[in-house]
Amino acid sequence: MNVISQKTQQSFSEFYTSYLTDHTDRTSRQLHFFGSTLSIICLTLLALSGNVGWLFAAIASFYGFAWMGHFQFEKNRPRSFKQPVYSFLGAWLMYWQMLTGQISF
Repeated sequence: MNVISQKTQQSFSEFYTSYLTDHTDRTSRQLHFFGSTLSIICLTLLALSGNVGWLFAAIASFYGFAWMGHFQFEKNRPRSFKQPVYSFLGAWLMYWQMLTGQISF
């Protein structure tokens, strides 16, 4: 029998509500925003140059700054370790909401 935990069966909406509770520290949110912005810049440079090194820089900046926020400021474990897809989507939704002023920096 294949057992799937209740945590992985939740909807994205349910996940995102709890995801935000792991991002209450302002500095952590700022690090997430900076890392995401930097990853967009790296992906743009990848598209312009064709240099695959920019892809690795995009991944490193996206996750590196976010994880720094979790370990140093939130004092919690990133959800990307257990739910990578929802966590990736949640990070971009949170980015959009910060960009549009729905969530404070």
